[in-house]
Amino acid sequence: MQTKTFAIVLVVLGLIMMIYTGFTYVTTEKVVDLGAIQINKEKNHLVHWPPIVGAISLVGGIALFMVAKRK
Repeated sequence: MQTKTFAIVLVVLGLIMMIYTGFTYVTTEKVVDLGAIQINKEKNHLVHWPPIVGAISLVGGIALFMVAKRK
């Protein structure tokens, strides 16, 4: 049962990674702090992966599901 669950997670994760090839997140850095005056800078960070990584995860999940189904 554990193998089938892991295989399904890999398939779903592979599909999501093929559709969404990355995401961004924002961090805030303090630039100036003069008592009551503060200046902050927002910095965008991009996390990106190629769609082939999602395809490999998808194929691996399908193969793992087929192996688990035989047993």
